[in-house]
Amino acid sequence: MFKRLALLPLPFAVFTVAGTNGKGSTVAMLDAILRAGGYRVGTYTSPHIVRYNERVRLHDRDATNTELCEAFARVEAVRGEIPLTYFEFGTLAALQLLVSAHLDVAVLEVGMGGRLDAVNAIDADCAIVTSVDIDHVQWLGPTREEIGREKAGIYRSGRPAICGDEHPPRSLVEYAADIDAALAVRGRDFDFERAATTDAGWVWRSRTQVRSGLPVPTLRGDHQFANAATALMALETMADRLPVSQAHIRDGLFQARASGRFQVVPGSPMLILDVAHNAEAARSLARTLAQMPCGGRTIAVFGMLADKDVAAVTQAMRGVVDRWYVFTLALPRGARANELRRVLTAQGIDDVQEFDAPVAAHTAAVAAAQPSDRIVVFGSFYTVGDILARLA
Repeated sequence: MFKRLALLPLPFAVFTVAGTNGKGSTVAMLDAILRAGGYRVGTYTSPHIVRYNERVRLHDRDATNTELCEAFARVEAVRGEIPLTYFEFGTLAALQLLVSAHLDVAVLEVGMGGRLDAVNAIDADCAIVTSVDIDHVQWLGPTREEIGREKAGIYRSGRPAICGDEHPPRSLVEYAADIDAALAVRGRDFDFERAATTDAGWVWRSRTQVRSGLPVPTLRGDHQFANAATALMALETMADRLPVSQAHIRDGLFQARASGRFQVVPGSPMLILDVAHNAEAARSLARTLAQMPCGGRTIAVFGMLADKDVAAVTQAMRGVVDRWYVFTLALPRGARANELRRVLTAQGIDDVQEFDAPVAAHTAAVAAAQPSDRIVVFGSFYTVGDILARLA
């Protein structure tokens, strides 16, 4: 298909980003810093939250309907007898648009796993694994070792391989060594330190460089420092080809945005949207909520996919949520509201109400909330997408 579409060699530098959590935020930071440095940047991410167009961004704008449809038509016209999955079809169309946009660099998010993902058909100049935890066990395996090996499949021989996980699975480290990738691991080859006060910023260091006085990322949560540190390590490995200054990094950290990642909608009550859908992401969300003052209650609007670890997610959040509004996701994989309630009840949580759709749950939560309360919408990209679409 690459030959039929005349996509190779790609005329720009490529970062690929895999990981259980942190992919979207890391892509957003790389994009913002590189654009601050004056480069023309394109990104490919998944899944989308509200509109498919979000998946392909061309120098800080979503691809248009016309651009996407023309790219889809070209893929269909040349594929002939070759069968393509939904994600393979979309990835080929996205690459066409990126190639035609006269970019300097593209940042490509791996959809799931790494080794067998469509994005891995590209030999990236720098490959990043942000974190490794338990998710998508039906496809990637039930242990960190199995999942780590799948994600390490995006690494390439002789090229920079970044791991943002402080405790990477042995399988990931061994695979990188076996193929002679230039592996850099957070906590070993690079790391960060937070200053005692927010005004003093934070410090990033690698084996060869130190950057101090960096601003707190606009993306909220302690976990964003690890994502930022990982992005900076990737940029350091590409400094000969894509140099950026301290000023570019500062501007990028200020400007980076990622929809649905602790996205705060100001108002009374405050609304927070987060796509957290596995235990690691839920723990990060819970920590961030605990660090934010709230004069009233925290009300959860919560829906998940049934093939996710619902019990682990609710267990992580139970200490910061006072009332639960659960709903059925109207999808073949969607968990039903009564199933979510059953899990919460088994954990000793009684203040739970059931709804048949996310909008109904959100409407009820807003009606019941006091001005000092906050509403947290989480559990799935679909959950956040439905509420964002309603707000739009």
